[in-house]
Amino acid sequence: HHNHHKHHDHASMAGPNGGRVIHEVHPHVEVFVTKDRKLQITFLSEAGKAISPGKHTVKAICGKRTSPTRMRFARKGQSFLSGQSLPNGKKIPTVIQIERGAGKKPSIIRLNLDLEK
Repeated sequence: HHNHHKHHDHASMAGPNGGRVIHEVHPHVEVFVTKDRKLQITFLSEAGKAISPGKHTVKAICGKRTSPTRMRFARKGQSFLSGQSLPNGKKIPTVIQIERGAGKKPSIIRLNLDLEK
């Protein structure tokens, strides 16, 4: 267990919209599912506040590998909002790709969205 940054209590940190915070990427991002089942991605400061995404862009693929839903995102305020709704179901495998601008390696986030909560 190596600690490469001062460890704050991640468990207690919900995003500004009440979404799930992904700490593996910097800046951290909040993944939030809106009432109409769209994905909203917000970049966060260390303090957990929404920040401008700057040059970042976001793409996502959701659902079954056999018939994935490809999400395109548009800027909405400080966040990115998907143009598509999530596929049906309660547990949705999702891969989010964050492009950091030309010449930088994109960040890939893999998660299962659990909509039962």
